[in-house]
Amino acid sequence: MPQVEHRSHKGLNNRAENSHVPLRKRERTMQGFRSPGSLQRFVSIFSAVRNLFVAPHSKRSAFAIHLHRLKAMSERKAATGTLA
Repeated sequence: MPQVEHRSHKGLNNRAENSHVPLRKRERTMQGFRSPGSLQRFVSIFSAVRNLFVAPHSKRSAFAIHLHRLKAMSERKAATGTLA
């Protein structure tokens, strides 16, 4: 059949398995957590901290990213009350 697209990888043609990918991502994320509540607590804190330390994805210079991280570290030190 010349007009039919043939995909060679074994998983590409299996629509049922491909529909389970989001579920498998959630299952992989849950590994290591005892309950969905503990996962939710971790993710809520982690996302706030990550947003503080990771610079936005845009065309920024290395110096601008460096300043962003210095500012984030000073804010963390102020919030936790640590010195140095």
